[in-house]
Amino acid sequence: MRQFGEAPPPPTFFERLKEGLAKSAGTLGLADILVKKKLDAETVEALEEALIRADVGAKTAHEIASAVAKGRYDEDISPAELRKVLAVEIARVLQPVEKPFVVDRTKKPFVVLVAGVNGTGKTTTIGKIAAKLVRDGHKVVLAAGDTFRAAAIEQLQIWGKRAGAEVFARAPGADAAGLVFDAFSRARSSGADVLLIDTAGRLQNKAGLMAEFEKIARVLKKQDTDAPHAVLLVLDATTGQNAVAQVEAFAASVPLTGLVMTKLDGSAKGGILVALAAKSALPVHFIGVGEKEDDLQPFSAEAFAKALTGAP
Repeated sequence: MRQFGEAPPPPTFFERLKEGLAKSAGTLGLADILVKKKLDAETVEALEEALIRADVGAKTAHEIASAVAKGRYDEDISPAELRKVLAVEIARVLQPVEKPFVVDRTKKPFVVLVAGVNGTGKTTTIGKIAAKLVRDGHKVVLAAGDTFRAAAIEQLQIWGKRAGAEVFARAPGADAAGLVFDAFSRARSSGADVLLIDTAGRLQNKAGLMAEFEKIARVLKKQDTDAPHAVLLVLDATTGQNAVAQVEAFAASVPLTGLVMTKLDGSAKGGILVALAAKSALPVHFIGVGEKEDDLQPFSAEAFAKALTGAP
Protein backbone atom coordinates (compact mmCIF):
# COMPACT_ATOMS: atom_id res chain seq x y z
CA MET A 1 0.00 0.00 0.00
CA ARG A 2 1.31 3.43 -0.90
CA GLN A 3 2.07 5.69 2.05
CA PHE A 4 0.45 9.13 2.26
CA GLY A 5 2.54 11.67 0.37
CA GLU A 6 4.48 9.00 -1.51
CA ALA A 7 4.80 9.60 -5.25
CA PRO A 8 2.77 7.21 -7.42
CA PRO A 9 4.81 4.66 -9.37
CA PRO A 10 5.65 5.70 -12.94
CA PRO A 11 3.28 4.29 -15.57
CA THR A 12 4.33 1.04 -17.21
CA PHE A 13 5.07 0.96 -20.93
CA PHE A 14 1.72 -0.78 -21.53
CA GLU A 15 -0.08 2.02 -19.66
CA ARG A 16 1.76 4.62 -21.75
CA LEU A 17 0.97 2.68 -24.92
CA LYS A 18 -2.69 2.44 -23.94
CA GLU A 19 -2.79 6.15 -23.22
CA GLY A 20 -0.93 6.87 -26.47
CA LEU A 21 -3.35 4.79 -28.54
CA ALA A 22 -6.40 6.28 -26.84
CA LYS A 23 -7.15 8.36 -29.95
CA SER A 24 -7.00 5.25 -32.15
CA ALA A 25 -9.22 3.38 -29.67
CA GLY A 26 -11.58 6.36 -29.73
CA THR A 27 -11.65 6.22 -33.53
CA LEU A 28 -12.83 2.62 -33.27
CA GLY A 29 -15.71 3.79 -31.03
CA LEU A 30 -16.64 0.27 -29.96
CA ALA A 31 -19.09 1.37 -27.29
CA ASP A 32 -21.01 3.42 -29.88
CA ILE A 33 -21.06 0.52 -32.32
CA LEU A 34 -22.75 -1.77 -29.83
CA VAL A 35 -25.82 0.31 -29.13
CA LYS A 36 -27.98 -2.72 -30.00
CA LYS A 37 -25.80 -5.11 -27.98
CA LYS A 38 -26.09 -7.63 -30.80
CA LEU A 39 -23.51 -8.72 -33.36
CA ASP A 40 -25.79 -8.51 -36.40
CA ALA A 41 -24.97 -7.50 -39.99
CA GLU A 42 -25.29 -3.78 -39.23
CA THR A 43 -22.95 -4.03 -36.25
CA VAL A 44 -20.35 -6.04 -38.15
CA GLU A 45 -20.43 -3.49 -40.98
CA ALA A 46 -20.01 -0.64 -38.47
CA LEU A 47 -17.06 -2.47 -36.92
CA GLU A 48 -15.45 -2.89 -40.35
CA GLU A 49 -15.88 0.82 -41.12
CA ALA A 50 -14.40 1.74 -37.74
CA LEU A 51 -11.33 -0.40 -38.42
CA ILE A 52 -10.87 1.33 -41.78
CA ARG A 53 -11.06 4.74 -40.07
CA ALA A 54 -8.28 3.60 -37.72
CA ASP A 55 -6.13 2.92 -40.83
CA VAL A 56 -6.21 -0.87 -40.58
CA GLY A 57 -6.88 -1.03 -44.33
CA ALA A 58 -10.03 -2.19 -46.15
CA LYS A 59 -9.05 -5.81 -46.82
CA THR A 60 -7.68 -6.44 -43.32
CA ALA A 61 -10.64 -4.64 -41.72
CA HIS A 62 -13.06 -6.93 -43.57
CA GLU A 63 -11.11 -10.05 -42.56
CA ILE A 64 -10.93 -9.01 -38.88
CA ALA A 65 -14.63 -8.05 -38.71
CA SER A 66 -15.59 -11.36 -40.32
CA ALA A 67 -13.39 -13.28 -37.87
CA VAL A 68 -15.01 -11.45 -34.93
CA ALA A 69 -18.49 -12.35 -36.20
CA LYS A 70 -17.68 -16.00 -36.88
CA GLY A 71 -19.56 -18.21 -34.41
CA ARG A 72 -21.02 -15.13 -32.69
CA TYR A 73 -23.32 -13.80 -35.42
CA ASP A 74 -26.65 -12.46 -34.13
CA GLU A 75 -25.60 -13.12 -30.53
CA ASP A 76 -25.61 -10.61 -27.70
CA ILE A 77 -22.19 -9.16 -26.92
CA SER A 78 -21.06 -6.47 -24.48
CA PRO A 79 -18.56 -3.72 -25.34
CA ALA A 80 -16.04 -5.37 -23.01
CA GLU A 81 -16.48 -8.74 -24.74
CA LEU A 82 -16.16 -7.12 -28.17
CA ARG A 83 -12.92 -5.38 -27.16
CA LYS A 84 -11.52 -8.68 -25.93
CA VAL A 85 -12.49 -10.65 -29.05
CA LEU A 86 -11.29 -7.87 -31.35
CA ALA A 87 -7.96 -7.68 -29.53
CA VAL A 88 -7.46 -11.42 -30.03
CA GLU A 89 -8.17 -11.16 -33.78
CA ILE A 90 -5.89 -8.12 -34.24
CA ALA A 91 -3.12 -9.85 -32.26
CA ARG A 92 -3.48 -12.84 -34.60
CA VAL A 93 -2.68 -10.57 -37.58
CA LEU A 94 0.24 -8.96 -35.71
CA GLN A 95 1.77 -12.11 -34.21
CA PRO A 96 3.84 -13.13 -37.28
CA VAL A 97 5.69 -9.77 -37.29
CA GLU A 98 6.47 -9.74 -33.56
CA LYS A 99 10.17 -10.45 -33.80
CA PRO A 100 12.87 -9.14 -31.46
CA PHE A 101 15.84 -7.26 -32.85
CA VAL A 102 18.83 -9.62 -32.58
CA VAL A 103 22.50 -8.87 -33.18
CA ASP A 104 24.31 -11.65 -35.04
CA ARG A 105 27.52 -11.98 -33.07
CA THR A 106 29.22 -13.85 -35.92
CA LYS A 107 29.22 -10.54 -37.84
CA LYS A 108 31.70 -8.07 -36.37
CA PRO A 109 30.74 -5.37 -36.63
CA PHE A 110 27.06 -6.13 -37.14
CA VAL A 111 26.06 -3.29 -39.48
CA VAL A 112 22.64 -1.70 -39.10
CA LEU A 113 21.52 0.84 -41.71
CA VAL A 114 18.62 3.02 -40.53
CA ALA A 115 16.38 4.92 -42.94
CA GLY A 116 13.20 6.95 -42.92
CA VAL A 117 11.53 10.05 -44.29
CA ASN A 118 12.05 13.42 -42.64
CA GLY A 119 10.57 13.84 -39.18
CA THR A 120 10.04 10.20 -38.20
CA GLY A 121 12.33 10.44 -35.16
CA LYS A 122 15.04 8.38 -36.86
CA THR A 123 18.09 9.86 -35.11
CA THR A 124 16.42 9.68 -31.70
CA THR A 125 15.42 6.07 -32.38
CA ILE A 126 19.04 5.19 -33.24
CA GLY A 127 20.17 6.71 -29.96
CA LYS A 128 17.62 4.71 -28.00
CA ILE A 129 18.56 1.46 -29.76
CA ALA A 130 22.24 2.20 -29.08
CA ALA A 131 21.52 2.67 -25.38
CA LYS A 132 19.73 -0.70 -25.24
CA LEU A 133 22.57 -2.47 -27.06
CA VAL A 134 25.23 -0.96 -24.77
CA ARG A 135 23.20 -2.05 -21.74
CA ASP A 136 23.17 -5.56 -23.22
CA GLY A 137 26.97 -5.52 -23.28
CA HIS A 138 27.62 -4.58 -26.92
CA LYS A 139 30.32 -2.14 -27.98
CA VAL A 140 28.56 0.26 -30.32
CA VAL A 141 29.75 2.82 -32.87
CA LEU A 142 27.28 5.34 -34.30
CA ALA A 143 27.87 6.75 -37.79
CA ALA A 144 26.48 10.26 -38.36
CA GLY A 145 25.51 9.63 -41.97
CA ASP A 146 22.92 12.42 -42.00
CA THR A 147 25.50 14.92 -43.19
CA PHE A 148 22.87 17.35 -44.49
CA ARG A 149 21.82 18.55 -41.05
CA ALA A 150 24.25 19.84 -38.42
CA ALA A 151 21.46 19.36 -35.87
CA ALA A 152 21.27 15.63 -36.67
CA ILE A 153 25.03 15.24 -36.09
CA GLU A 154 24.81 17.11 -32.77
CA GLN A 155 21.75 15.10 -31.73
CA LEU A 156 23.52 11.82 -32.45
CA GLN A 157 26.58 12.97 -30.49
CA ILE A 158 24.37 13.76 -27.49
CA TRP A 159 22.76 10.32 -27.69
CA GLY A 160 26.15 8.66 -28.14
CA LYS A 161 27.50 10.31 -25.02
CA ARG A 162 24.38 9.37 -23.09
CA ALA A 163 24.49 5.74 -24.29
CA GLY A 164 28.25 5.28 -23.93
CA ALA A 165 28.75 4.74 -27.68
CA GLU A 166 31.42 6.25 -29.92
CA VAL A 167 30.11 8.59 -32.63
CA PHE A 168 31.91 8.78 -35.97
CA ALA A 169 31.12 12.15 -37.57
CA ARG A 170 32.44 14.73 -39.98
CA ALA A 171 31.57 18.33 -40.77
CA PRO A 172 28.11 18.99 -42.21
CA GLY A 173 28.07 18.59 -45.99
CA ALA A 174 30.56 15.70 -46.06
CA ASP A 175 29.96 12.86 -48.50
CA ALA A 176 27.64 10.44 -46.72
CA ALA A 177 28.83 7.29 -48.51
CA GLY A 178 32.48 8.14 -47.83
CA LEU A 179 31.73 8.76 -44.17
CA VAL A 180 29.93 5.43 -43.86
CA PHE A 181 32.86 3.60 -45.51
CA ASP A 182 35.31 5.13 -43.02
CA ALA A 183 32.93 4.53 -40.09
CA PHE A 184 32.92 0.83 -40.96
CA SER A 185 36.73 0.81 -40.91
CA ARG A 186 36.73 2.57 -37.54
CA ALA A 187 34.16 0.18 -36.07
CA ARG A 188 36.14 -2.84 -37.26
CA SER A 189 39.51 -1.55 -36.01
CA SER A 190 38.08 -0.60 -32.60
CA GLY A 191 36.54 -4.06 -32.12
CA ALA A 192 32.97 -2.76 -32.11
CA ASP A 193 30.15 -5.30 -32.03
CA VAL A 194 27.60 -3.05 -33.75
CA LEU A 195 27.77 -0.18 -36.23
CA LEU A 196 24.52 1.82 -36.27
CA ILE A 197 24.29 4.14 -39.27
CA ASP A 198 22.09 7.23 -39.33
CA THR A 199 21.09 8.46 -42.79
CA ALA A 200 19.50 11.65 -44.05
CA GLY A 201 15.73 11.79 -43.99
CA ARG A 202 14.52 11.30 -47.54
CA LEU A 203 11.15 11.33 -49.23
CA GLN A 204 10.43 8.03 -50.90
CA ASN A 205 9.53 9.74 -54.20
CA LYS A 206 12.83 11.62 -54.60
CA ALA A 207 14.97 9.55 -56.98
CA GLY A 208 18.25 11.34 -56.21
CA LEU A 209 18.02 10.80 -52.47
CA MET A 210 17.01 7.18 -52.89
CA ALA A 211 19.99 6.66 -55.22
CA GLU A 212 22.27 7.99 -52.47
CA PHE A 213 20.73 5.51 -50.05
CA GLU A 214 21.52 2.70 -52.49
CA LYS A 215 25.09 4.02 -52.83
CA ILE A 216 25.59 3.83 -49.05
CA ALA A 217 24.48 0.18 -49.12
CA ARG A 218 26.87 -0.55 -52.01
CA VAL A 219 29.80 1.11 -50.23
CA LEU A 220 29.21 -1.08 -47.19
CA LYS A 221 29.49 -4.19 -49.37
CA LYS A 222 33.01 -3.17 -50.32
CA GLN A 223 33.96 -3.73 -46.66
CA ASP A 224 31.73 -6.78 -46.10
CA THR A 225 29.77 -8.44 -48.91
CA ASP A 226 27.00 -9.34 -46.43
CA ALA A 227 26.61 -5.76 -45.14
CA PRO A 228 24.37 -4.11 -44.23
CA HIS A 229 23.29 -6.98 -42.01
CA ALA A 230 20.09 -5.21 -40.99
CA VAL A 231 18.17 -2.39 -42.68
CA LEU A 232 15.57 -0.76 -40.45
CA LEU A 233 12.91 1.66 -41.66
CA VAL A 234 11.61 4.11 -39.05
CA LEU A 235 7.95 5.03 -39.61
CA ASP A 236 5.84 7.78 -38.06
CA ALA A 237 2.44 6.42 -36.97
CA THR A 238 0.74 9.75 -37.68
CA THR A 239 1.32 9.35 -41.45
CA GLY A 240 -1.30 6.58 -41.62
CA GLN A 241 -1.65 4.81 -44.97
CA ASN A 242 1.32 6.75 -46.42
CA ALA A 243 3.52 4.44 -44.35
CA VAL A 244 2.60 1.57 -46.71
CA ALA A 245 3.97 3.53 -49.69
CA GLN A 246 7.14 4.33 -47.73
CA VAL A 247 7.78 0.66 -46.97
CA GLU A 248 7.28 -0.30 -50.61
CA ALA A 249 9.58 2.45 -51.95
CA PHE A 250 12.43 1.89 -49.50
CA ALA A 251 12.22 -1.90 -49.88
CA ALA A 252 12.51 -1.49 -53.66
CA SER A 253 15.67 0.56 -53.13
CA VAL A 254 17.45 -1.49 -50.44
CA PRO A 255 15.85 -4.68 -49.05
CA LEU A 256 14.45 -3.99 -45.58
CA THR A 257 14.83 -6.41 -42.67
CA GLY A 258 12.61 -4.73 -40.09
CA LEU A 259 10.43 -1.80 -39.03
CA VAL A 260 10.29 0.63 -36.11
CA MET A 261 7.05 2.55 -35.52
CA THR A 262 7.36 5.84 -33.62
CA LYS A 263 4.96 8.53 -32.39
CA LEU A 264 2.19 6.14 -31.41
CA ASP A 265 1.42 8.53 -28.55
CA GLY A 266 -1.46 10.70 -29.60
CA SER A 267 -2.01 9.21 -33.07
CA ALA A 268 -5.50 8.29 -34.23
CA LYS A 269 -3.91 6.13 -36.94
CA GLY A 270 -2.33 3.39 -34.83
CA GLY A 271 -4.16 0.80 -36.89
CA ILE A 272 -1.61 1.36 -39.67
CA LEU A 273 0.67 -1.11 -37.91
CA VAL A 274 -1.99 -3.80 -38.45
CA ALA A 275 -2.22 -2.88 -42.15
CA LEU A 276 1.57 -3.08 -42.50
CA ALA A 277 1.70 -6.45 -40.76
CA ALA A 278 -0.90 -7.85 -43.14
CA LYS A 279 0.64 -6.33 -46.28
CA SER A 280 4.44 -6.41 -45.90
CA ALA A 281 4.99 -9.13 -43.26
CA LEU A 282 8.21 -7.32 -42.29
CA PRO A 283 9.27 -7.83 -38.66
CA VAL A 284 8.32 -5.01 -36.31
CA HIS A 285 11.19 -4.74 -33.85
CA PHE A 286 10.32 -1.67 -31.78
CA ILE A 287 7.49 0.76 -31.14
CA GLY A 288 7.78 4.20 -29.58
CA VAL A 289 5.39 6.30 -27.51
CA GLY A 290 7.55 9.26 -26.48
CA GLU A 291 10.93 10.98 -26.34
CA LYS A 292 12.54 9.21 -23.38
CA GLU A 293 14.89 6.26 -23.74
CA ASP A 294 12.42 3.81 -22.21
CA ASP A 295 9.64 5.04 -24.51
CA LEU A 296 11.02 2.74 -27.21
CA GLN A 297 10.29 -0.90 -26.44
CA PRO A 298 10.25 -4.27 -28.24
CA PHE A 299 6.99 -4.79 -30.08
CA SER A 300 4.39 -7.04 -28.45
CA ALA A 301 1.45 -8.06 -30.64
CA GLU A 302 -0.81 -8.83 -27.68
CA ALA A 303 -0.03 -5.62 -25.77
CA PHE A 304 -0.49 -3.50 -28.90
CA ALA A 305 -3.81 -5.15 -29.80
CA LYS A 306 -5.14 -4.62 -26.28
CA ALA A 307 -4.05 -0.97 -26.25
CA LEU A 308 -5.54 -0.35 -29.70
CA THR A 309 -8.94 -1.77 -28.73
CA GLY A 310 -8.96 -0.57 -25.14
CA ALA A 311 -9.20 -4.16 -23.91
CA PRO A 312 -8.03 -4.82 -20.33
